[in-house]
Amino acid sequence: MYTKILMPVDLAHTDKMPKALNTAINIARQYQARLCYVTVTNTTPSAAAHNPEELADKLAAFASEQGQAHGIDTESRVIQTADTAVELEKKLLEVIEEYGADLVVMASHTPGIGDKLHILHSNAANIVRHSDVSVFVVR
Repeated sequence: MYTKILMPVDLAHTDKMPKALNTAINIARQYQARLCYVTVTNTTPSAAAHNPEELADKLAAFASEQGQAHGIDTESRVIQTADTAVELEKKLLEVIEEYGADLVVMASHTPGIGDKLHILHSNAANIVRHSDVSVFVVR
């Protein structure tokens, strides 16, 4: 049913997304699918890494550890952009198509006051709206 699963990951916040990580792993295991962890970043240092190269190394290590720990086939991709706040969804949609993903598993934040006031928007909802593949949003 699924052969290539894509999962956006922020290495600085993996502790806040165990349900989404486990969901992606379980689906990959069940369908013997390849799981690709992807991060969209800019060149500015972040909590996860000082630069995109360091982030790519850390994401590759994360993917390898997950693959070995759970007996699944994994890989990783770091996508660079000038402004992640503006281009995150566009870059994710591009990598979904380029990778040939047939499922995206994404973590979602719990709706709060920012959502009700329309200050924040849902990246996952925009991916659902604009992607041609199935998207599993995990809260």
